[in-house]
Amino acid sequence: MKNNLVLIGMMGCGKTTVAKQLEKLLPEYNRIDIDEEIEKSSGKKISEIFLKFGEPHFRLLESNKIKSVLLKKNQIIALGGGAFENAENRAVICSNAKVIYLKTSAEEIYKRIKNEFHRPLLSKNVSAERILEIMNKREPNYLKADIIAQTDNKTPEEISKEILEVIENA
Repeated sequence: MKNNLVLIGMMGCGKTTVAKQLEKLLPEYNRIDIDEEIEKSSGKKISEIFLKFGEPHFRLLESNKIKSVLLKKNQIIALGGGAFENAENRAVICSNAKVIYLKTSAEEIYKRIKNEFHRPLLSKNVSAERILEIMNKREPNYLKADIIAQTDNKTPEEISKEILEVIENA
């Protein structure tokens, strides 16, 4: 087994929540949330970085953080929804981690995030259609994951146990 686990997927698919659950099941692993790490090191919220400096600046911070985090072993890493779009990020991640795509329907994501206003790519347009548009663009890269875990109508505990079963039986 590769030493790191990286969770990818759309905003609202449960990466942070499932990472917390996996950390409970794998006590020898540490949980890292890339967005949280960027906020800590920059002293700014992700939405603020997008607003003040733009998406390209945020993506640079994100890529640098991913590279530095992947130098360590035994980590459960939750990525931001767009991080796996970058080819360089994908190459570094795939060579240093087992990649798990939390596949969630656009309707389910919409239900989960419709009242959240801190998501930069949806700040002015939160709709199932907009989510589906972003998802369709990203899905070809998401499908490059080692494991695809369906999350609709499942608890974080169920998803985490399914992921561990797949890893153990690989």
